[in-house]
Amino acid sequence: MLSKRTAYFISDRTGITAEMLGHSLLTQFDDARFLEETMPFVDTAEKAHDAVRQINERAANDGVRPIVISTLVNTEIAGIVGKANALFLDCFEIFISPLEKELGVKASHAIGRTHNVSDFVNYHHRMDSVNYTLSHDDGVSTRDLTEADVILVGVSRCGKTPTCLYLAMQYGVRAANYPLIPEDFSTMQLPSQLRPLRGRLYGLTIKPARLQQIRNERRPGSTYATLSNCEFEIREAEALMRQEGIPYLDATSKSVEELATTILQEAGLVRRIY
Repeated sequence: MLSKRTAYFISDRTGITAEMLGHSLLTQFDDARFLEETMPFVDTAEKAHDAVRQINERAANDGVRPIVISTLVNTEIAGIVGKANALFLDCFEIFISPLEKELGVKASHAIGRTHNVSDFVNYHHRMDSVNYTLSHDDGVSTRDLTEADVILVGVSRCGKTPTCLYLAMQYGVRAANYPLIPEDFSTMQLPSQLRPLRGRLYGLTIKPARLQQIRNERRPGSTYATLSNCEFEIREAEALMRQEGIPYLDATSKSVEELATTILQEAGLVRRIY
């Protein structure tokens, strides 16, 4: 196991792009451990010098150079940060320069193109999707359920809510979710509100032991959280989904990103934003 290294994600805006790219790169090194820190809004020379000071202090304390992954657009600011005692990876230099050569045109080097609200149509759509998803969480409201792009079903605490929120935030998808409960299993029928919308349903399931762990954190010692009850609900929910022809995923070992992306692809949903 290698010694722990500090990795800085530095940006003149939110840092989301640097975080996503940097984290994806670092996870490829199984034997290395990283302390990841984000420095957003480094958009002046003064802030750049302050970032260099912090990086150099960390290098001195750790006895090893930090790693800096930068999406700084301004070349002057990037040049300042690039002088820090660190491995400096300039994403714009790595990717933009070859693209300029290939396309035969110069990039604008404009700050904040990736995560801003300049495209008000897409931004409004995303906020509308998030509001819709929050309003249609856990079957709280069935009003305007026909406007959902997808409706996730499954037993309580199997991961429907975070997956719906990720679909709304990341992809602009109107995602509702509805719990399958023991009353549904006694009749082995979908709730009446969902029957006309069968084509928009997508299911999540989970291993009983994991569900018991999650439920016991929420309601310890309850019948709701017992292993036998979890086994019963999952068995019946899966049987109901198979009976109704509803595709479903096992969420036990999948991240919310994997779940959302798989549903997006398999359900044929339109990805409206990046």
